[in-house]
Amino acid sequence: MVGAAGTLYIVSTPIGNLGDLSARALDTLRAADAILAEDTRHTRALLAHFDLHTPLESYHEHNEAATTPGLVGRLQLGATLALVSDAGTPLLSDPGARLVRAAAAAGIAVVPVPGASALLAALVGAALPADRFTFFGFVPRKGPERRTLLADVTALRHTAVLYEAPGRVAEMLGDLAAAGAAERKAVVARELTKQFEEFRRGTVRDLAVRCTETPPRGEVVIVVAGAEAPTLDEAALKARAAALRADGLSARDVVRVLMEDEGAPRNLAYRLAHG
Repeated sequence: MVGAAGTLYIVSTPIGNLGDLSARALDTLRAADAILAEDTRHTRALLAHFDLHTPLESYHEHNEAATTPGLVGRLQLGATLALVSDAGTPLLSDPGARLVRAAAAAGIAVVPVPGASALLAALVGAALPADRFTFFGFVPRKGPERRTLLADVTALRHTAVLYEAPGRVAEMLGDLAAAGAAERKAVVARELTKQFEEFRRGTVRDLAVRCTETPPRGEVVIVVAGAEAPTLDEAALKARAAALRADGLSARDVVRVLMEDEGAPRNLAYRLAHG
């Protein structure tokens, strides 16, 4: 219930189209004792548009360590606080995780108020498999963290979603192509829910070229399809299983070897190990 004492609300706000702010989010922001905003100037404009007058307080990566204990104390005394980011759903590459963890550890109710999310908007609009995905957040600019991320995305068997600054999209896609994902299907989604919303579709290699020639503008989300699973030779796997059994391995060990060394699915490995 909105206005309940001692509650931290995690409120999603529009990523572009103001019509995406839900009635529940409006009620929550209106009833809160204070709104904790990543950038009070940005959120103040949102509140003005909806004629909301709830007090705003700054909460961002540079002050969250210092302010979190006091905020938890206020929540324990019965305050109702609403946490928002500049756009979309808080905690997804935005500040707020420290406060949510501290509030939950103190036994305070943490209530999400779902809404707009660039991550999910890009995923469902990309026309790539969305039943399983990994969100990597913002791409590291350099160093081992960047190399690790590129290797992880290249090895992934399901869809990857990444955030990147528009001026670095072409470079990132070029690096991803060089890492082995050149022919992977991908989408560069920009300005989601806004007037110039666009989905550029193609392979990683093609999109790297297109984004070099015409760099995307505005906020960007990149969606990359997973690597295709290698085609398994069931006859060869059956022969390997028979050889392993002849060497004295137990069925359990045969299953393990077929899965780890050959990439066989568990149900197939189990059937062959007991064949």
